[in-house]
Amino acid sequence: MNPRLVSRRAFLGAAAVLPVTLSAVEPFVRKGPSRLRLSLAAYSFRDQFVKGKDGTPPRIDMFQFLDYCAAHGCDGAELTSYYFPDPPTDDLLRQIQRHAFLRGVSVSGTAIGNSFTLPPGAGREKELAHTRQWIARAAVLGAPHIRVFAGELKGATPADAKRRTIEALEEMGQLAGKHGIFLGVENHGGIVAEADDLLEIVRAVKCPWVGINLDIGNFNTVDPYGDLARCAPYAVNVQYKGLIRSRGSKQSVATDLPRVVKLLRDGGYQGWFVLEYEMPDDPYQKVPTMLEEMRAAIATR
Repeated sequence: MNPRLVSRRAFLGAAAVLPVTLSAVEPFVRKGPSRLRLSLAAYSFRDQFVKGKDGTPPRIDMFQFLDYCAAHGCDGAELTSYYFPDPPTDDLLRQIQRHAFLRGVSVSGTAIGNSFTLPPGAGREKELAHTRQWIARAAVLGAPHIRVFAGELKGATPADAKRRTIEALEEMGQLAGKHGIFLGVENHGGIVAEADDLLEIVRAVKCPWVGINLDIGNFNTVDPYGDLARCAPYAVNVQYKGLIRSRGSKQSVATDLPRVVKLLRDGGYQGWFVLEYEMPDDPYQKVPTMLEEMRAAIATR
């Protein structure tokens, strides 16, 4: 075996020095029993973070969101990029990091909106520049993970769109890795609406800092639970919505939470289990109940 060629499995299992050449992605190897930690995504309060249509001020900011996470016993907080001032200064990011630390809440990650499927040109460079900016900002925040998207076809062939996404993930992943930050590609429709396509892309990426941001509610496929189970070994972050809908169903139904926790554990996942609340009801009324349900589910062996 060429000692310069080290698989992702060996990299993570033996904590090897980063080699010059990396092989394509394999499932993460994690030792010991599965451990899940409870976090809450700022996106759960998306309407409260912005001004009202009548001009009323936002009901919450990042500091208050961290206070909310602390008050409700969350170990972590996912600080969605959309709700920072544009652009956020490093000084503000450090203030938020300090506030989180003093409240006993870890910054579990952040999330950006992007597209990696665009062809070479100004549009693609803008998307890559945006990602680079948020890698730097995540490093200031102390965020270990950034949720990213793949993108839509928008006239490209599936093969070209996948190739461009893989190239972007390798470049951005290597940059993120220099800061100790993982990039998680979300199953967010577009070219990764199906588990086969998502797995094809992630398995092809030659970077040990890239995995899947597994959104439990986003596979509207024939067998969403089966697709989630296939992706779980590649997950670097998991988001839970509480609703799931299979292909052909007219409406979403309540997610089988114990089943989700079991498939994550069976897949060896260890990490953040993030509530990303998207139901129409007031999050101030529903989020506390859902957090308690999640806390009980991950405490059960």
